[in-house]
Amino acid sequence: MSDAEILFEIKDGLGLITLNRPKALNALTHGMIVELERVIPGWEKDPAIKAVVLRGAGDRAFCAGGDVTNLYRESRDNPSGTLRRDFFRDEYIVNRRIHRYAKPWISLIDGIDMGGGVGLSVHGSHSVASEKFLFAMPETTIGLFPDVGGGYFLTRLPGALGTFLALTSHRLKVADAVWAGIVDAHVPSARMNELQAALGAADLAGPDANRKVDAVIAGFTADEGAPGLPAMMADIDRCFSAESVGEIQANLKNHPGEWAQKQLAALMKLSPLAMAITLEQLKRCANRSFEDSMTIEYRMSQAAMRPDHDFFEGVRALLIDKDQKPKWNPPSIDGVTQAMVEAHFKPVSNDLTFG
Repeated sequence: MSDAEILFEIKDGLGLITLNRPKALNALTHGMIVELERVIPGWEKDPAIKAVVLRGAGDRAFCAGGDVTNLYRESRDNPSGTLRRDFFRDEYIVNRRIHRYAKPWISLIDGIDMGGGVGLSVHGSHSVASEKFLFAMPETTIGLFPDVGGGYFLTRLPGALGTFLALTSHRLKVADAVWAGIVDAHVPSARMNELQAALGAADLAGPDANRKVDAVIAGFTADEGAPGLPAMMADIDRCFSAESVGEIQANLKNHPGEWAQKQLAALMKLSPLAMAITLEQLKRCANRSFEDSMTIEYRMSQAAMRPDHDFFEGVRALLIDKDQKPKWNPPSIDGVTQAMVEAHFKPVSNDLTFG
């Protein structure tokens, strides 16, 4: 394949996009995001293109998230650089374009789909996952928050599931993702190419294009197996339906059984500040428009780009030095003040707004 980080092709009336960094699990760079915004608006208007199909190169990942190590390096080496502004701004513009795309946007997810990858798949009209699918929103592990529209789609999941996924970075396989509505259908990995060919051969014209895509996909779906989430939902709702991170921790501490203690142990490793701003994000984005949610998340992203923010310590500990020992500031949820949280939601210069 080409050495380009992202590939574009028009074939059989489909606009085909391939995320082409398989050794990096197709993690999104700013250059890939810029290329998406360069190409997909034209495809939306091109009558020769009936739908867009997005895939990841290699056999391991669709997209494991944003390549945040470059943000860390810019903060260290070029404090006046603009990547920390442009990366999030351009990524969120692409997320919004996918959400409002006028043609079917079909993600064929044959492996890991996390963070920034979810932003490319979950907002489209159709997402199809193979048995290799693995979902997570792992941002709190590096001191960030579930961005790329996380405040919008997580708050629309059943019960307190979105809060649980946002805070704990819990991973879901395909059966649970289908049950929760994070993906639309399960198609075996071995049939993904066949499905793409069938989409290319299908008549997808007219206002009912999405329904026609549904019908094509239905011809390839397989039983994804029994989901595990339904049996967990009572515990998730009981422990994670709370007004504060401290209350969630207390709920878990007082809840009997191994499951609650496992979740509590996971939370105690995470950035207290990241958890607090994430919970506030979900509150503020619930019942808001997609555009309002993205504006909120952009403001949060820029607050998180301060050099002393937990985000940079999280990236250092997990991705740069890999000592797995981040020193969070503050070190416990008791030290997080309301003023610290509120600072993440103030308007910023060059604010992200949509007409």
